Amino acid sequence: MMHNSYSWILLVLTVCSSRVDSQRVGGGVSPLTTSSTDQCNKTVGIYEEVTSPPVTAENYGKPILCHYRFRPFRTNLRDWVLRIRFTKFKVGRIYNESACETGYIQIIDGNGKGGLSNRREPGKFCGEIEQPSTFISETSVVRLVFYVDNFTEQTYFRFDSRAEQQYEVYLRYGQHPELFPNRRGEVVPNTYCERVFRDCRMQTCYVQSPGYPGLYPRNLHCKYAINTRLPFIKLHIENEEFNVDGQRCENLIMCPMKAIGTDCPNDYIKIYDGKDEKSQLIGTFCGVGKFPFSIIGTGSDLFVEFVTSAAGPLMNTGFHFNVGHWPGHVETSGKSNGTCDWIFTSKALADSGDKQGLFWSVSHWYPQNTRCSYLMLGEKDEIVRLLFPSFRIEKIDAPVRKWEGDCAESLTIYDSHYADDSKIIKTFCDTSRPPEKYDFVSTSNALYVLFESKTGSYSGSSLYYWSTYDFFSNAHFGEPVPGTCDEVFASWHKSEGKFASPLNTLMYKNDDMKLINCKYRFISMKRLFARIVVKIDNVNFKYNQDNCLNCWADRVDKILVIDPLAQQTPQQHSGLTNLKRFKTNVTSSRICICKENSGHFNFPVTLTSQGEEAEVVMKIDPRHSLSNYFKSNVPIFEGSYKFIHGPLCGPTMIGPSADGKLRFPFYFNPALRDLPVSCLWELRVHPDKDLWINLEKLVFTVTSKSCSDAKLEFYLPTNPNPPSSGSGSFHSSHGIKQQSAQQHHPLLTLCGDSKEGDRKTEISSQLPILSSEKLQQGGPFTIKLEASAASKLNFIISWTELHQLPKNPDGTLKTSKLEGKEDCGFLCPGQQGICIERNLVCNGIQNCPNTTGIHDESEDQCKLSDSHFVLLNHHLNISWITASLVGGAGALFICLICVCLCRCCCSGRRSGGKRGAVTPPEEDYLT
Repeated sequence: MMHNSYSWILLVLTVCSSRVDSQRVGGGVSPLTTSSTDQCNKTVGIYEEVTSPPVTAENYGKPILCHYRFRPFRTNLRDWVLRIRFTKFKVGRIYNESACETGYIQIIDGNGKGGLSNRREPGKFCGEIEQPSTFISETSVVRLVFYVDNFTEQTYFRFDSRAEQQYEVYLRYGQHPELFPNRRGEVVPNTYCERVFRDCRMQTCYVQSPGYPGLYPRNLHCKYAINTRLPFIKLHIENEEFNVDGQRCENLIMCPMKAIGTDCPNDYIKIYDGKDEKSQLIGTFCGVGKFPFSIIGTGSDLFVEFVTSAAGPLMNTGFHFNVGHWPGHVETSGKSNGTCDWIFTSKALADSGDKQGLFWSVSHWYPQNTRCSYLMLGEKDEIVRLLFPSFRIEKIDAPVRKWEGDCAESLTIYDSHYADDSKIIKTFCDTSRPPEKYDFVSTSNALYVLFESKTGSYSGSSLYYWSTYDFFSNAHFGEPVPGTCDEVFASWHKSEGKFASPLNTLMYKNDDMKLINCKYRFISMKRLFARIVVKIDNVNFKYNQDNCLNCWADRVDKILVIDPLAQQTPQQHSGLTNLKRFKTNVTSSRICICKENSGHFNFPVTLTSQGEEAEVVMKIDPRHSLSNYFKSNVPIFEGSYKFIHGPLCGPTMIGPSADGKLRFPFYFNPALRDLPVSCLWELRVHPDKDLWINLEKLVFTVTSKSCSDAKLEFYLPTNPNPPSSGSGSFHSSHGIKQQSAQQHHPLLTLCGDSKEGDRKTEISSQLPILSSEKLQQGGPFTIKLEASAASKLNFIISWTELHQLPKNPDGTLKTSKLEGKEDCGFLCPGQQGICIERNLVCNGIQNCPNTTGIHDESEDQCKLSDSHFVLLNHHLNISWITASLVGGAGALFICLICVCLCRCCCSGRRSGGKRGAVTPPEEDYLT
């Protein structure tokens, strides 16, 4: 009760303080005693030292109240502040950690004329000090109120004062304060310590407690709204200590300093991650010592609330925060889900125009048990690469709570789109060694990175890193071979298509410097296709200092096209470098293309396989692959393939014989009649033999009206393109095929839109007898068929090997060649001097290219052939009797063989009836 009555009396006297100086009560001293000396209720001059009133008989044990005013300045009041230093102080004591008992001093900063003042609820100081304490005012108008309810020698104080210009208080305003007039923020009108900080940058904003760097007043509730231009906003103390009362004590001897913590029943600051106190609370702080290095917000705004109790010791100096932003902020193409969960897509990265994305470790504050994730998500046929150009692992500088176990913070990389423990690539802890510059590559289109913290942090992760990510196409033209860059193209999957160098250019970032060797295998089976056409459409080799003198042996970037089943000629292994030493009949079953020799090829370079396999090999020198091809949008090469020569075509190669016949379709299959068909036949001819081709039958359907529907072409061996790319002069060491500069065209093309008429006559007139010289210029004579459907045409082509007699100077035939060892066999009627084999005469097929009506199959000619048989007997001196005996003996021998075979068959049937019937072998599919 007495304490409350004294407070009421103090309030009355404070209101009427201008008259208390000379107030006396007649007949003695009033219960509220004042001193008659000048040590109480006075106006204090600047630089004057003031002590507490002396203890006298009149005031001993009595309540006492004193007021001290400081003499006003004659200059602009707003430019000056007061520095009041307490050198001795022992007034009252702290009661219940929030009130002053028996006595106190109040410091009233400001007056009623200005809004900047704490005069409404000034708060109280009490206790004892062991060393001087200083209060530095915020204004030039200051009053002190001293009260004690039992004045004795145990209550005393002493202070002095001096005036300073505001900008001379360097710890408050910093260097060059004239450049930053709002360095301490803009005061909210009619408040003492509410301030707004806008667009803060380093050293432009000082967030301070009132009175800093001196004592802060009591009974405060200050609010600071802080903003920066860029996230992440950073609040930190550089050199000064944090000194906000963490526990109530009167002096350091009686109460040691409490370390900075969050248990704050008295004075404290609260920091919010946002614009006001409705934002998420980062933490509550009090204590004395080194403040956590920094507090970093998730955005560009922080809100600070500073609260002091109504009463406290004369010893706490508050805080001084600098404001900036953490430079880890980066504009990213990702999309955030909350404060630290991100999704990065290849589409967003492409839309941004960047080739690679970037993200940082968690740089802002986060509570304990935080989980932050980064999902990198590509398109269906893409893979993800993650690289850490910088990775540093340190101990946690400012944990929210301490952790004694292992791996307080961790970073885990998953080869998945979520935290799948079965697909962990790597985990880093705060005790791990940082990784080298290593690529973490996904096997699918997603890579997931998860950061976990058991401790939390006020100033970012202990795992400091910045990461780059990018996406690479992992699409394949064929079936990929695991663990390699090889691809397989099977005819039962796709009959034709495109292929090119690997779309995943990450393979050219070859850290182990091994030769990059990619194989493209094309395989078929005869039941589907018997040949493969492989084309290299273009090459785009980049420059390096190595020369391609020998394409096959030099260590250069190159493309190899190989027919593994073709026979290689001796010249291809000779290693000769002189092109003139090669024969013109060299067949290129393999081709080597490098940068230097690519100009010698007519693109597309084509190879048609002899069998069911073909191979393309790309070899890249690892010394230059990174600089030349990594992240290049231009493929090293592009090509196409097509499987041809299906079952309807029949055999692919027809060996040399005196005569032959080619039928299409080879056999009838209704399931194949409406499918596209491509055939390529190679016709071999005996050396030194000429060739005559006869079209016995050629029928195009009425729906075949253009060459795109059906086309039959005949090619001479001198043309390396398009059937086999096999003719022409070939240099094995350079991989260069010398091609003629002239345009290569088929010898004859027949289409569905050809003129009506006798096709047999048409082809006979357009296909002359082909000489042996033309037929031996590098490869076989070829016939090519292309049709949109197998039902578009059918034909029969026959041919005969010939020998044309040379002529005398007068134009007559050299019939002398018919005599002696050079037997002509049969000289076809007419003046052409064409010889065919004797056994082709009267065999039912016309083999003589004669249009006069008399040929090897004419009736007159066949009668002559019978007479010629008699003549032959006479020349050989074989009698009819001898011939009959020989013939009879041969017939008897054949009969004996047939009897033996019949007995064996009967025996087999009897044994088969006991053991089970024998199934006849299945007829070959192709025949």
